[in-house]
Amino acid sequence: MPVKMFFKELLLLIMMILLEYNTKKCGFVVYQNNKLFQSKTFTTRSHFSQKIISSKVDGNEQDQSISVKMVFSPKYNQKEFQLSSYACVYWNFLTKDWDTYGCHKDQSTDRFLGCRCNHTTNFAVLMTFRKNYQYPESLDVLSNVGCALSIAGLTLTIIFQIVTRKARKTSVTWVLVNLCTSMLIFNLLFMFGIENSNKNLKTNGHDINNIDFDNNDVPTRDTIDIPNSSCTTIAAFLHYFLLVTFTWNGLSAIQLYFLLIRTMKPFPQHFILFITLVGWGVPAIIVGVTVGIVYSQNGNDSQWELDYRQEEICWLATSNSNGFITSSFLWSFIMPITIILISNFVIFIIITVKVLWKNKQNLTSTKKISTLKKIFSTLSIAIIFGITWILAYFMLINNDDIRNVFSYIFCLFNTTQGLQIFVLHTIRTKIFQSEASKVLKSLSSSVGKMKSQPPLTPLRLRIRMYNMLKSFPALHERFRLLEPSTVTEEMTL
Repeated sequence: MPVKMFFKELLLLIMMILLEYNTKKCGFVVYQNNKLFQSKTFTTRSHFSQKIISSKVDGNEQDQSISVKMVFSPKYNQKEFQLSSYACVYWNFLTKDWDTYGCHKDQSTDRFLGCRCNHTTNFAVLMTFRKNYQYPESLDVLSNVGCALSIAGLTLTIIFQIVTRKARKTSVTWVLVNLCTSMLIFNLLFMFGIENSNKNLKTNGHDINNIDFDNNDVPTRDTIDIPNSSCTTIAAFLHYFLLVTFTWNGLSAIQLYFLLIRTMKPFPQHFILFITLVGWGVPAIIVGVTVGIVYSQNGNDSQWELDYRQEEICWLATSNSNGFITSSFLWSFIMPITIILISNFVIFIIITVKVLWKNKQNLTSTKKISTLKKIFSTLSIAIIFGITWILAYFMLINNDDIRNVFSYIFCLFNTTQGLQIFVLHTIRTKIFQSEASKVLKSLSSSVGKMKSQPPLTPLRLRIRMYNMLKSFPALHERFRLLEPSTVTEEMTL
């Protein structure tokens, strides 16, 4: 009777063989692994030991006159896993796989599992477990505040860029609006959709009595997860819009390179149309191919989603059973972003050295650009190019203290990226400052007029109502009774 175990310890409490004759002998063999019992139906994905205990009665492989009963208590890490179900099976030499013929579950006392079979052969207990994921309680306060500020800043920047596009007459508007739009959608999805709704589901805990003892079907895998298609959809959208954001970061760098470095050469024909197709189309191809490959490899499995996304949050899975090198997270996210960041950093250095911080001898002392203005210009380009995302690579350091420091720095700089764009590319423009000053002057003048006017008395209010209604001839006669006396009106005036 092989008992297949997925954990280091499985305490076999009682094993009784009810024989027709008590004179028969019974022998036991312990297998340290399941290499001789490779199933095509039941797949294992855990890294626990898989010991097998088998027994024979007088050398018989299968004796229909013998009934076998097993009672056992599994031992496992209950903080990380919980027992979901199990099946009582035997090894079918004809199909070379586990089968449930003649075996059924036998509900025993509390904390014990039981199996009963009406024949003797190589038996097994296939157990399935549900992993206890540590879902985050909520997003970090710093991330929430930073994303909220970015959402407000990006919204105002998009409105300003669209409303004042004719006054500014610059080709940078189209690229900046697309960049801010993709970043705005990503921040909204990140704030309201990245948490997995499975965290709110109630589980049955570790009570063995909650297991279904009537169903004895052979499971398909040793670990199960609750599918969540909406979380997978959110992960795909986050993947797409973050790739779109980085693509427009790269296109912004290319456009500024043409404007500032290759000033005498015109843009290629249909440049705006070309970069639009690249900015929104290439990320869609990458995400579509990634999801298609993951689904084609594990589409028959209802839990293929976890090969693409995480369970703790609705984001890409950082690794899978094949390791980090073959994971989709590396090839569909890390590699494209790394290529864009390297090219953006090179262009950023070129523009900074040749344009922003270059000393021009032909300028007079009154026209020379101040150091503060150079710093602001450098920061403006660095934010648009997404240079601050380089800090994410420092979070891969194994030292926990260093990683935590860079995590806070990364969160501070990148969650507020939309606010930084609003400050450096909207507030600092002359058009915005001019319009803002007009609005402030108008508000201050309105407040001053309201303060200078004397408070309205009930009688003055009646006089104003009378003068307003007097302008309508048809209503004049109906409201004749509202007309105040001449003496009273003169005294009030």
